[in-house]
Amino acid sequence: MATPADKRNIVVPTAMLVIIAALLTVGLVTFANLTRDRIARNQQAWIKQHLDALVPAQSYDNDPLADTTEVTSPGLLGTNAPVLAYRMRKAGLPVAVAIRSIAPDGYRGPLELLVAIAPGGQLLGVQVIRHDETPGLGDAFENRDAGWLDQFRGLSLTKPPQQRWTVRRDGGEFDAFTGATITPRAIVKAVRRTLEFYQGNEDRLYRDGQPQ
Repeated sequence: MATPADKRNIVVPTAMLVIIAALLTVGLVTFANLTRDRIARNQQAWIKQHLDALVPAQSYDNDPLADTTEVTSPGLLGTNAPVLAYRMRKAGLPVAVAIRSIAPDGYRGPLELLVAIAPGGQLLGVQVIRHDETPGLGDAFENRDAGWLDQFRGLSLTKPPQQRWTVRRDGGEFDAFTGATITPRAIVKAVRRTLEFYQGNEDRLYRDGQPQ
């Protein structure tokens, strides 16, 4: 039969283990929350850098990271999932929308684009923000000095005409990468389709979910 001393010898270590386990749990949860918050901040800073590369920060006075809407159009935006659109405004008036559309048929798989469009449908610029292309192909749009994506600035659905919205090898307007056609063709097509989506949804893109 256990004596009171024996019971104390069992209870005290058990209580200590419970306390230690609770402290470890709290510590792990706190660490996970801090890590998650830091990752979220880094992701926000990362996308803001891409937005600022497309639309100068001084041209708008709202927070495009907070002024967003989700849109869905598998046929035009390249995915069945909703994609995010960032709205930029100046004194409440539209300045640009940047849409995270998908080019599904790149050489090594889908590429995620950030396509910035001004009111009326003129392209302000294009960024490739995610891809699985090989370093040689990726250099054409990852290296800012390469300038391949610069050829999209100022274009629209009618400039060039629709039949010219492809690479030169296919009789179009756009340069390809040296020794590569599949990925440039995919990007050009995805940008064109994003412009088509914008044309049919311009008012809704600026209106839906607008902060009060």
